[in-house]
Amino acid sequence: MKCPVCSASDTRVIDSRSAKDDSEIRRRRLCDACTHRFTTYERAERLMPLVVKKDGRREEWQRDKVLQGVTKACEKRPISIEAIERMVDKVAEELSGGGEVEISSQVIGKRLMDKLHELDEVAYVRFASVYRSFKDIDEFMTELADLIKDRGGGRS
Repeated sequence: MKCPVCSASDTRVIDSRSAKDDSEIRRRRLCDACTHRFTTYERAERLMPLVVKKDGRREEWQRDKVLQGVTKACEKRPISIEAIERMVDKVAEELSGGGEVEISSQVIGKRLMDKLHELDEVAYVRFASVYRSFKDIDEFMTELADLIKDRGGGRS
């Protein structure tokens, strides 16, 4: 592992411990050249299906891209980054465990929306507005009306 400060490859692990429910290993490292200390995280690589986009293009699963989109929907909401990361990891786990070689971005978006619906309704509506690409305000209002109906008529 190269040092992020001096780029020397003479670094060593000085501490290791489990992180995130034993799904990652946190390693504390020391650069022998400049004595800079830094932390790395290690997680098992999942065999993810290719993502089939709306236009038919195929691309690799990009956890950071998904995390960024969900984080944007959760902006200024009382949701921790840890909760968002757990949600994205749960969807990734479901996708990798399905045994499929390819999966459509619509299926991924639907799973993320379902998880967001459970986590925070405002974040859900924000994500849905981008994911579903509402054509006009009427489509958006219909989605909001369905959400209110699912809650049992709204707030008391």
